[in-house]
Amino acid sequence: MAEIEREAMEYDVVIVGAGPAGLSAAIRLKQLDSDLEVVVLEKGSEVGAHILSGAVLDPCGLNALIPDWKEKGAPLSVEVKEDNFLMLGEAGHVRIPNFPMPPLMNNHGNYIVSMGNVCRWMAEQAEELGIEIFPGMACSELVYGDNGEVKGVVAGEFGKNADGTPGPAYEPGMELHGKYVFISEGVRGSLAKEVINKYDLQAGKDVQKYGVGMKEIWEIDPAKHKEGTVTHTMGWPLGSNAGGGSFIYHLDNNQVYVGFVVHLNYKNPHLFPYMEFQRFKHHPVVAELLKGGKRVAYGARAITEGGYQSMPKLVAPGVALLGCSAGMVNVPRIKGNHNAMLSGKAAAEAAYEAIKAERSGDELTAYETEVRDGAIGKDLKMVRNVKPMWSKWGLTASLALGGLDMWTNNLLGFSFFGTLSHGKNDAESTEEASKHKPIDYPKPDGVLSFDRLTNVSFAMTNHEESQPCHLQLGNQDTPIQVNLPKFAEPAQRYCPAGVYEVVENDGKPEFVVNFQNCVHCKTCDIKDPSQNITWTTPQGGDGPNYPNM
Repeated sequence: MAEIEREAMEYDVVIVGAGPAGLSAAIRLKQLDSDLEVVVLEKGSEVGAHILSGAVLDPCGLNALIPDWKEKGAPLSVEVKEDNFLMLGEAGHVRIPNFPMPPLMNNHGNYIVSMGNVCRWMAEQAEELGIEIFPGMACSELVYGDNGEVKGVVAGEFGKNADGTPGPAYEPGMELHGKYVFISEGVRGSLAKEVINKYDLQAGKDVQKYGVGMKEIWEIDPAKHKEGTVTHTMGWPLGSNAGGGSFIYHLDNNQVYVGFVVHLNYKNPHLFPYMEFQRFKHHPVVAELLKGGKRVAYGARAITEGGYQSMPKLVAPGVALLGCSAGMVNVPRIKGNHNAMLSGKAAAEAAYEAIKAERSGDELTAYETEVRDGAIGKDLKMVRNVKPMWSKWGLTASLALGGLDMWTNNLLGFSFFGTLSHGKNDAESTEEASKHKPIDYPKPDGVLSFDRLTNVSFAMTNHEESQPCHLQLGNQDTPIQVNLPKFAEPAQRYCPAGVYEVVENDGKPEFVVNFQNCVHCKTCDIKDPSQNITWTTPQGGDGPNYPNM
């Protein structure tokens, strides 16, 4: 497609992704200089369309960015009133007392929010400052300058045939050029992945680690609803099969966010993360809460879990990685939105100073320094050993040693363990199927638990069927010739949307990719043991359309 001619538009800063990081960067740039030309490109059909509601938000990032957010009507209205930590067994549970928990685990002063609505509100604040936000504009390519720097992106390319050639209604899109480009696509975005590989930004860093988070929104019996209650669980049903746990957040309007996270470094390829989530809802504690209610939305996405030691270098010539594009989630807190906002603010301040000094296309080293040495680095460094401890020594040991490590980091500013390494990446962690027993999962009952395709319909996901498949196989034969005999083709199970199937065709197994089901979680790009699947950006507006709740 190199011969295609595109119009170009010039900006000071081009921002890819209208999540909390990208919007924070845009807002801060305009706060610093109202004359700066800033554009935000969002692949969802609207801001928030690809963000399934439900999170506990530490408002420190918003406090730093928009101190008067309450007066401006930010949708933060449900303050956390109660914290519960439960260890589940198959039929019962034990509550872990709050008092031994390190202070950072306390949710006092945090809010249960719809991040989709928070981002919609932030977009309104940005537009009031004169920022251009273009939804439905997927960024399909990076544009490089003469010196190898990132100088822009291609956005708004539509109408390709399934084979990648231009169709009759083909639109080539536009090049949007900036003095600096901010990548804030979220976890495992295609442009961030390209930048990390091209400039070798992971050199000298630990491997990145991930989990897959699945979430349902429920409307429950008002008599069971306890607004402001936050519950986290560990243990059953995962047990020793995988790391992970759940969260249950009581918002307002009798709504509850029910989520389940499975760490993707699990060994047994027979593990079925989605069915572990469905089985979890049948635990007596959860089943009693949901009984009489109804599920109103479903979604899934990958979560970065590598933390401080896994963050790549954040800058390269002309480009910076923000938020989850770099991996800024505090794993034990299950929070990353505050760091995403702080990263956007820091990147904006670095770019503003550079532009004021008449620089462009270079590395924003001031941003890197602020993230590593400032509030984000301190937040992540304090908990850097929790995930590797869990991976190496299991849940019980990680609770004790991880708690001790967080306390010493908090009180003394150092760790007895130094900085532990994660070891293998998540794809390499998958072992051969012959080493493990298949897992028998109960059939969903259609009341508390649901089959994948039924649940995917509640993600409102849609992809134009005539476009190229955005889930690209490096080798078409690998799924059947390698992954099936060696790993029982785990794509059938690790995908939370039922995209991948192995079917019989004339008595022979065939690998089928139902890309229309994709909810853009990126799990396949991460967990495929042969690293044969690459998630790329589909045309703009396609994907999930999560409800405005």
